[in-house]
Amino acid sequence: MTKYATTDPTTGKVIREFATMADAEVKQVLTRSLQAFRTWRETDLAQRASLLSRVADLHRHNSTELAKLMTLEMGKPIAQANAEVELAAAIYEYYATKGPQFLEDEMLDIAGTGQALVRTAPIGPLLGIMPWNYPYYQVARFVAPNLLLGNTVLLKHARNCPQQALRIAEIIDSAGAPAGGYQNVFASADQVADMIASPELQGVSLTGSERAGRVVGELAGRHLKKCVLELGGSDPLIVLRSADLDQAVSAAAAGRFGNAGQACTSSKRLLVEASVWDEFLHAFTAQVANWQVGDPMSEDTRLGPMSSAAAREEVAAQVNDAVSKGAVLHVGGKVPDGEGAFYPATVLSDVTPAMRAYHEEVFGPVAVLHKVASVDDAIELANDSPYGLGSAVFTRDDEEAASVADRLEVGMVGLNTTIKSAPDLPFGGVKNSGVGRELARFGLDEFSNKKLVRIA
Repeated sequence: MTKYATTDPTTGKVIREFATMADAEVKQVLTRSLQAFRTWRETDLAQRASLLSRVADLHRHNSTELAKLMTLEMGKPIAQANAEVELAAAIYEYYATKGPQFLEDEMLDIAGTGQALVRTAPIGPLLGIMPWNYPYYQVARFVAPNLLLGNTVLLKHARNCPQQALRIAEIIDSAGAPAGGYQNVFASADQVADMIASPELQGVSLTGSERAGRVVGELAGRHLKKCVLELGGSDPLIVLRSADLDQAVSAAAAGRFGNAGQACTSSKRLLVEASVWDEFLHAFTAQVANWQVGDPMSEDTRLGPMSSAAAREEVAAQVNDAVSKGAVLHVGGKVPDGEGAFYPATVLSDVTPAMRAYHEEVFGPVAVLHKVASVDDAIELANDSPYGLGSAVFTRDDEEAASVADRLEVGMVGLNTTIKSAPDLPFGGVKNSGVGRELARFGLDEFSNKKLVRIA
């Protein structure tokens, strides 16, 4: 049964199909990964870093092709796709150049005689389960630190990104990875479960939905495997009375509608203080004119299709539910005629807890605006969510900004900026947004053995 396919979201047509791996291959790929680990972990750190440097170069050398594949398979506008390829290259480059210093032995200040140090060592074969919304970046932030560490990787990509998955594997192989060091697996859900249960596998990292995170986390716990879960978000963007409104409006629009709103760290809930509500709402809805849907292969397009017709149907259902229960639809909200998974930039207000859009993550180009009476009300509403990934606070009052940042129940806070990923910034959340951190030096800690060496 075919499980992986390239389906053009601008037309809904299937371009190419790929079959899942046979059940007998599961044991084979695990064995190859373990065999490669035994050699790779002993490979000189400088050589492992050099591999990542070549992977970065190959991403840049093939950036046009890689970006076009992304646009074809999940609909990202080509300018944004090119930017993502560069971000992925920067992550590989970061760990190639900065990573080795993070892996140096740490001497401990101990009370007893002799010496003690902590050595950061790899743990073995890992499984990465990656999503479609940032198909190169998500892979890079998992793979780069772990290949540098000396771990080996099995990579199960999203089933609508098969050609990108194959190209990533080809790039890492051609850069000089050992046989079995990085393997793409077109695996089924049952095969993933078998891998997690296998004694060869030592850890699993998932970036995906809360539902998928619960399944993978339960499997990992049952088999005592380390896991990192980067899950959903319903990020608040707070606009306070002293904010630079032009700055806040521009950041909110880009933060919500970039990648068609299909990002965990999109600014999904805009919490605006009452004294600036009218001005912000007018300016923000006017910004929608700059986010009209168009051909994602055009350099001028900012809002392409959603990843699939099913994804669009889910977002449309959330919007329709809210409007039917009294939410105000300021702009958008209507599925356009014609083929493709296009959905317009949409703005809602007066969303209440009785509506799906209040508590659920809306994974599409829909901004939900809330009027709040005070800073305290903004914080209370921001924290009234099962998620705790990112956030943003716009105010010219530095003391106020620091206070709000401390009180938000999230893993990341941007002050007068939205959260943007960078190789040297840790990424992760709290509550239902997941477990663990990626990127920066923290990305080297999750799947490592912090081995104590005690010297008499």
